[in-house]
Amino acid sequence: MSNPAVNLRATSLLCSVAPNVETLIGARFLQAIGGSMLTPAGLSIVTQVFTGRVERARVIGIWGGVVGISMALGPIMGGILLEYVDWRAVFWINVPICALAVLLTAIFVPESKSVTMRHVDLIGLVLGMVFLFGLVFVLIEGPGMGWADTRVVVSCCLAALAFATFLRYESRRVDPFVELRFFRSIPFASATAIAVCAFAAWGAFLFMMSIYLQGERGLSAVNTGLMFLPVAVGAFIFSPLSGRLVGRFGARPSLMIAGALIVAATLMFAQMSDATPQWRMLVAFAVFGVGTSMVNAPVTTAAVSGMPTDRAGAAAAITSTSRQVGVAIGVAICGPVAGAALGDTNVDFAVSAQPLWLVFAGVGVLIFTLGVYSTSKRALRSAEHLAPLIAGTDPRREAADVA
Repeated sequence: MSNPAVNLRATSLLCSVAPNVETLIGARFLQAIGGSMLTPAGLSIVTQVFTGRVERARVIGIWGGVVGISMALGPIMGGILLEYVDWRAVFWINVPICALAVLLTAIFVPESKSVTMRHVDLIGLVLGMVFLFGLVFVLIEGPGMGWADTRVVVSCCLAALAFATFLRYESRRVDPFVELRFFRSIPFASATAIAVCAFAAWGAFLFMMSIYLQGERGLSAVNTGLMFLPVAVGAFIFSPLSGRLVGRFGARPSLMIAGALIVAATLMFAQMSDATPQWRMLVAFAVFGVGTSMVNAPVTTAAVSGMPTDRAGAAAAITSTSRQVGVAIGVAICGPVAGAALGDTNVDFAVSAQPLWLVFAGVGVLIFTLGVYSTSKRALRSAEHLAPLIAGTDPRREAADVA
């Protein structure tokens, strides 16, 4: 946990003193390495320390509330810093925060690790990065360059090749970057898909609404940030409640509510125009915030259900990473689906964005459906059957360790 925080602190400082755009982009790339590891590491600690189903669900609900608040407060704090300080403050503010995180980790977080020796799978890591980079590049640049552009076609082919190679390589590796056998568990596979879907909606929401509020409604950076306050309030209140709901009734009710609320919110977004009253926007934002906040606890609980204790952290980390992948994909698909809203100042932004919100209404329906399916008896049996295959006594790993 402390190593990612140290990386984030150093790279944030580098971003804050960047003399030009090229240096800033390079520093941001390095910053992403540390930042991307913080959430999986934190969630892995939670799943390792709290092993009881009910207790874990409640704690994950609290954790989800903190995460939801932080994600919603980010635009607010960013707007304040941009308005009253400087853009560099957005980066150097991370330095004392990361220093505090390192100190608290050293004092309070117990050391935990798998009973089996884990090795870094650099090839799998690179293949995964190539796939995601190619996918995001195609989605973002395809509308502008043209889908038949050589660079877009080559990137698409590289992404497909990297993904196919990744699946083949990881399935044969003793100590893979991503344990593909986890996906034999229907709850785990569904939880990963739900996380990608929910946070794709979240990424698109933050991206599109920031542009809408500032570009179309003329709000300042501070006021734009404050418009996201209902999202933070919703996460603060309902994420812990979701954890309690999961602890008492399982993941299904929370996921069904989350899917239904995301559908309701995105349909409200699709009805917005340049004249929509702010109170209606705040209501829609609050509904969306509650919906997305209801996802964290059931997703993580479903992902680790039936997993051996020493592999629960790895399973939780994969679903946590899928959240970040979802955000990237959500932002990336804004261009292809709502390109007119982003690229043409002569069109009505709200009207051009309607197809995007209808897509994410469909995503909400998918979350609802997966919430039901992933908690069925058949799904739970698949998780039970997987546990012996991935326990710490896996004969493949024993043979590798002996060798």
